[in-house]
Amino acid sequence: MVHVPRYRCATRVLALAMLLPFAPPAGAGDRLEWTGGVSEIEGAAGGGLVPWALIAGLGTADQVGGSAFATGAETRDFRLRAAGVAVGALNRVELSWARERFDIGSVVPGVTLGQDVVGLKVRLLGDAIVDQDRWWPQLAAGALVKRTSDFGGVPQALGAGSGTGTDLYLAATKVYLGGAFGHNLLLDVTLRRSDANQYGLVGFGGGRPAVWRPEGSLAVWLADPLLFGVEYRAKRAGLASPDERNAGDAFLAWEPDRHVAVVLAWADLGPVAFRPTERGAYLSVTLMR
Repeated sequence: MVHVPRYRCATRVLALAMLLPFAPPAGAGDRLEWTGGVSEIEGAAGGGLVPWALIAGLGTADQVGGSAFATGAETRDFRLRAAGVAVGALNRVELSWARERFDIGSVVPGVTLGQDVVGLKVRLLGDAIVDQDRWWPQLAAGALVKRTSDFGGVPQALGAGSGTGTDLYLAATKVYLGGAFGHNLLLDVTLRRSDANQYGLVGFGGGRPAVWRPEGSLAVWLADPLLFGVEYRAKRAGLASPDERNAGDAFLAWEPDRHVAVVLAWADLGPVAFRPTERGAYLSVTLMR
């Protein structure tokens, strides 16, 4: 089995140390439910597949909040596991870390791919909730710095050019209070520039250049603790083989408590590792403060 090395925690410790001086005496958690999103599989606050402009946690402009998540996904042939943490400072800056492991034993026996992702997001303007009388959304810019584990194995054999890469994205998110027949509505449009192959699990590069591609989310509050939504993510087919196409999901998120979110989704990941379209369920739990 391909070994995924222990990820050094220095980045996470440094991030927390940088944010602690800004922490107010009061605890975090004063924002409206769901306005910290849940956790995208790469660690950023958002949906399961798409980062949103929202900052992780429930901290307001004078608080430090954060989140931690664990996600598991099962398709016909593969299994994905992801976990991570994020810290949101002053509802302005977000730092995140995530680790992913992807079991491809059905194609290459005994092999598990993986990657580590460190993220930074900065809210540039607007407030997705407060600015109800203005047309513009909350706008944020972000970067996800990724490192593929065991690049010299499967990723390089398939033609990937590098074991490290950086996704850049610009996200616009707006929450319309009572905007869907009296129910709150969330709309997100994200543009991402990436040269990742299969999210980065199969390395980066490979002959086709990175370009900006669209992603998006639409979600409605069915009730205060219940959120239903759909997502779409355009992906780059960077390698000549195997094929790679766009992904999407439909999800139902439930908050048994304002600090806990449980997400159940049905995802379509497109072709993966020489297999035709892979579809299956995923379950994710996010803790927020």
